[in-house]
Amino acid sequence: MNSMIEKLKVINKRYLELNDLLVSEAVISNPKEIAKLAKEQASLSQAVDAYNKYLNLSNGIEQAKIMLNEDDPELKEMAKMELEELTPVLDKLLEDIEIILIPKDPNDDHNVIMEIRGGAGGDEGNIFAGDLFRMYSRYAENKGWKVQVLEASESEAGGFTQIIFAIKGSNVYRELKFESGAHRVQRVPKTETQGRIHTSTATVLCQAEAEDEDVEIPMSDLTFETHRASGAGGQHVNKTDSAVRIVHTPTGISVNCQEGRSQIENRETALRIIKTRVMEEYQRIKDEEAGIERRAKIGTGDRSEKIRTYNYPQNRVTDHRIGLTITQLDRIMEGKLEDIIDGLLKEEQKQILAKN
Repeated sequence: MNSMIEKLKVINKRYLELNDLLVSEAVISNPKEIAKLAKEQASLSQAVDAYNKYLNLSNGIEQAKIMLNEDDPELKEMAKMELEELTPVLDKLLEDIEIILIPKDPNDDHNVIMEIRGGAGGDEGNIFAGDLFRMYSRYAENKGWKVQVLEASESEAGGFTQIIFAIKGSNVYRELKFESGAHRVQRVPKTETQGRIHTSTATVLCQAEAEDEDVEIPMSDLTFETHRASGAGGQHVNKTDSAVRIVHTPTGISVNCQEGRSQIENRETALRIIKTRVMEEYQRIKDEEAGIERRAKIGTGDRSEKIRTYNYPQNRVTDHRIGLTITQLDRIMEGKLEDIIDGLLKEEQKQILAKN
């Protein structure tokens, strides 16, 4: 317990320092620095609140213990009642503090860029990709987040062969970071005439969107190509070189965008996506070199990892990484993902606490 309280003291000290910095002349004249320091302070506020509650409870308990030594029976009884009331509250607070002090993923408060692709199953895989996009969109809507489609290739049968979209809001990456992987669906496709259940897949990639200070990519590391858009995409298709392909030479990562109305729009979108993917790749290499086990033991985040099965006939969804099964698939597909996401976050906490 002592080590936890010492950590809280250090955090509280830093919080107070930030108070002074945010009103200093040097910072007030620098909007970028204000945003950076305010963000840091906000990340410490939960721990500071817990520290202040701890101090108040500890003080109350100490006062009650002193009162127990009084000769007055009434004061002793009051002190006893006070201890009986405050002690369990303090115990619960200490449990909460242990979780609050778990090292945070530095990307947890980032927005995300997600990509969904139809996988095995042909048309049915593409249709399922569309269902997953709708599921995440509904969840984002329920959370008050904003969804922006960056690139989409619609499938003739419905859904998408590929869709890339951004979600903006508070702690988006924290809640969606474990969605990467292969999602499997078991149901009777619309094209099935004999009522047989088919198994199809769609793959999801969720990445924390890079912010300006996260990664700096020299323009000399990028090669740009323009070409005419192909397939569905609006009036510009096959008329102008509006599509843009960018390759990050050091890593070989490439992005192609053609859904925007102009070359400028596609270029901006491609830069946004490639910056995020390069940041993720550099972080992966850094973690690998340091021997860090990524994302605790919940999952690798690889596209090939089968993470969840959506069984329509039994109205059941199962997350294979944590052994969680919910028989409310209809609600899940409407964006009610809270039970799954809470289960994954609790497992993350459990794995981190086990290592400490």
